[in-house]
Amino acid sequence: MISYEAGWVLGFILLTLVVSTALIYSKFPTQELKDRINSWWIIIAFFTVGAILNTTMAMFFFGLLSYLALKEYFSLIPSRQTDRRVMFYAYLAIVPQYYFAGIEWYGMFIIWIPVLMFLILPFRQVLIGETQGFLENTSRVQWGLMMFVFGLSHLAYMITLSPVGSNSVGGTELVLYLVLLTELNDVLQYVWGKSIGKRKIIPKVSPNKTVEGFLGAFVSISMLAVLFSFLTPFTWYEALIAGMIISWAGFIGDVVVSMIKRDIGVKDSGNMLPGHGGILDRVDSLIYTAPLFFHYVYYLYY
Repeated sequence: MISYEAGWVLGFILLTLVVSTALIYSKFPTQELKDRINSWWIIIAFFTVGAILNTTMAMFFFGLLSYLALKEYFSLIPSRQTDRRVMFYAYLAIVPQYYFAGIEWYGMFIIWIPVLMFLILPFRQVLIGETQGFLENTSRVQWGLMMFVFGLSHLAYMITLSPVGSNSVGGTELVLYLVLLTELNDVLQYVWGKSIGKRKIIPKVSPNKTVEGFLGAFVSISMLAVLFSFLTPFTWYEALIAGMIISWAGFIGDVVVSMIKRDIGVKDSGNMLPGHGGILDRVDSLIYTAPLFFHYVYYLYY
């Protein structure tokens, strides 16, 4: 059940979206802006439903997110018919990963993909008998599993965390806190970069990102992390460190996925979310922030 604090924050986000939607449709009726605001409604609805439902349904929702992200990733990389047999086993790995998260079996959750699937998938490729491209295909599949299943599944495990701290907040509030700060980090990097950005930070990978945009978002998210710390069991300095981790990790996730897209030769990973590109374009930061934030919380309080 969602807490009063989390409900207040969700209400604030929804109010902001309503006002933004009305303003954009009346004052700035460009199709790109309309597409972006419509996509934000989808994003907020998805994570809200995933956070407030019971554990079984939450596992389904976040498992679906991993499936869609992995499917989009596989659709972008070149593959042969023999490669797709290994990809099929990668899809199958999603179910146990989220099952282990749902029953809070931390030991299996943490080794299923990084250790067991790391050993199983290459052997499946060996059984196929296709030697050409073995290393390349195996690496691509393993990389996709680590990012879009293992990384994102930390959101699902986080939902199951029991309330702790003086304010007795648990997994639902922590997921809301993480997603809110991760998405705001993306927005603030853009805003600060457009406002005062001059020096490109990684021009060959992401030419629109600037040093000023990164630093502005880093400071802003660190402060917002303290402001919204009532959603967490953190002290103010623990929240400050969490904000720093989220801002830094979000930036890294963004540029890593940008590098993948540049290597493949695409601008957006897809068109599922108009104005935002595909699923990968929206979860790129979360694939880094989710595991790092989860283990930070787990180390401190569990």
